[in-house]
Amino acid sequence: MLRERLVDRWMTAEEAASWIRPGMTVAVSGFARAGEARAVLGTWVALQDQLGEKGQIDLLTGASMSDPVDGELARRGLLHKRAPFQANSDLRAAINRGEVLFVDEHLSHMRESFEDGVWRRPDIAILDAVDVREEGIVPTTSVGNAALFAKLAEKVIIEWNQGQPPALIGMHDIYDPGPWGHREPIPLTRPEQRIGTPVIPVDWSKVVAVVKTDSPDRHAPMKSGDAQTEGIAGHLMEFFAHEVRKGRLPLPLPPLQAGIGAVANAVFQSFLDVPWSGLTVYSEVIQDSMFDLFDSGQLSFASASAIILSKEKAPQVMGELNRYRDRILLRPQDISNNPGIIRRLGVVAINTGLEVDIYGNVNSTHVLGSNIMNGVGGSGDFSRHARLSVFVARSAVKGGAISSIVPMVSHTDHTEHEVDVVVTEHGLADLRGLAPRERAPLIIEHCADPAYRDELREYYKEALKRGGHTPHVLERAFSFHQRFLEHGSMQVRSQSVGRC
Repeated sequence: MLRERLVDRWMTAEEAASWIRPGMTVAVSGFARAGEARAVLGTWVALQDQLGEKGQIDLLTGASMSDPVDGELARRGLLHKRAPFQANSDLRAAINRGEVLFVDEHLSHMRESFEDGVWRRPDIAILDAVDVREEGIVPTTSVGNAALFAKLAEKVIIEWNQGQPPALIGMHDIYDPGPWGHREPIPLTRPEQRIGTPVIPVDWSKVVAVVKTDSPDRHAPMKSGDAQTEGIAGHLMEFFAHEVRKGRLPLPLPPLQAGIGAVANAVFQSFLDVPWSGLTVYSEVIQDSMFDLFDSGQLSFASASAIILSKEKAPQVMGELNRYRDRILLRPQDISNNPGIIRRLGVVAINTGLEVDIYGNVNSTHVLGSNIMNGVGGSGDFSRHARLSVFVARSAVKGGAISSIVPMVSHTDHTEHEVDVVVTEHGLADLRGLAPRERAPLIIEHCADPAYRDELREYYKEALKRGGHTPHVLERAFSFHQRFLEHGSMQVRSQSVGRC
């Protein structure tokens, strides 16, 4: 019996934390706060003051972790390197000060990075489980990289989590695509198709500790929608309706993907107001508004790597999870974000940009070109391979002091070649089939904040005099950013004073 074989490995979090040593590469399950194993690592962090140790670890996850992990590691100086995504303010600040090394990696690429030896095998993997069985562990609200870490780690610690609902059992689909150069086609042709097993296989000889925990997910901060997000969603719904009428999008719509956050949530909320049913999702995350769509009958199935809920929505969903369990599959992120599957399914991808330039290049990671915000996450996995790649943004932020439409992006994550549509609360620019000289006027007139349009028009007019396929005035290309650094606003000073 499995329980009998593991009897000498039952430990407290304090006992299990002794397996972690400074200098190790520690891999932890979790994806944007969902399904994260935080008890043992959080205990190790707390013990460092008592032990007087100040050694650092490298931390690998699926995506971001909650503050007791990412935040505490950063604040206490215990983190040397972090990958592939983060969203904690204190960790972000430490990265931008150069105190923590951050590897901003596409979420679908980590498996290949391990296979190529870019990342060394984790010394230890800490995995969150709702159940432990002979054949392996049942993950909780995310899969992320947990299956990969279980396979590659030298040692494994399991956090048997009593704080997650048993209804999660059976909602996972674990599939290993195999190594580079020896892969068969992944046999997934529909979001609802199961191709793997409901458990993560574990080599029990590597398991050094099993720790009972009671750790419900920490809720995702989900800002309420506002006039801007509603405007963005409205323009996008009109566009989808137009594409359906023109026959360029079928009904039911192709599988949908959206990133995390208020804008993405507002976009999906708007599907409640359109007369389309049979919607499906093939994405990284399932968040609040998708459960509203389940309840309305418009969403029939969702495939993702994690369930991420707000404080307001979590009690209802987790308390009634049996109602949804047959319409959800949670997969490893190298499957949920797999470029081949995204292209095969013809996914419509909706992601968020920090800034967009007049030719459609998108910066989704860096503020003023140098300071990381969160990371590229899975947006590149989807944008480059989607049937339709949409980027949404508020036209201006910080009370209008920062324009999201600029002459040239200060950092490029998504080039004009993978951006089909740009949407702000002011309008939508369909860039498909357009040359750079056709794109710029559309983005300026339809997407830019009115306070910045005149200067963008002037910039483009001068750029045209210089000539070129993608005309620029290089000495003025970052004038918006330079003005913000000097005066705290991208607006010309007379405009800024007038607004105040």
